[in-house]
Amino acid sequence: MLAPHILKLKVNDLLPADVNVIDITKAPPRFHSRHHAISRSYMYQICRRRTAFGKRYVWWVKDELNVRKMQEACAAFEGFHDFQSFTRDDPDEKSTTVELQECSLHEFGPLVIINIRGSHFLWRMVRQMVGIIVETGRGSIDPSSIRDLLRKASSFPATKTAPPSGLYLQFVQYDEREKIPPVQPTIWIP
Repeated sequence: MLAPHILKLKVNDLLPADVNVIDITKAPPRFHSRHHAISRSYMYQICRRRTAFGKRYVWWVKDELNVRKMQEACAAFEGFHDFQSFTRDDPDEKSTTVELQECSLHEFGPLVIINIRGSHFLWRMVRQMVGIIVETGRGSIDPSSIRDLLRKASSFPATKTAPPSGLYLQFVQYDEREKIPPVQPTIWIP
């Protein structure tokens, strides 16, 4: 068996340029990466201006965004809710209830980063949440209407799904003692 630091070097040599293993740690023999996770953090990058080099890594939103309203929208998602409106998953086959420990917004120059940390996530849930958050920033949805979307099933969020280009799995937490890293952009846009 290879030492973790050697394995990391060998794996990174084989991976495409846009994928990078940052750390490798030995795990117990019965460890399961999905079932043993206690939380997952996704971040979504939105750029408020055109960028030549970052197009593939952000969602460029041309409209003016009201960040305060977007922060209100983020806060409405926190807690234990039924996210049936934010997924195509069938609630009769799989539970659509999820606990979100954090849904926050961070600004880095022209970048707006939405950070979402939860127990688990449903199919397209994060992208549909981001789409609704952006719509509140555009002024076409009031942040208070999010509570209605969490109370009763609606297909509306699917019509506002954010593109995949800005979505990143940021961190998976396996131990409560693990420190969750601070939100940082994956690219720098001056």
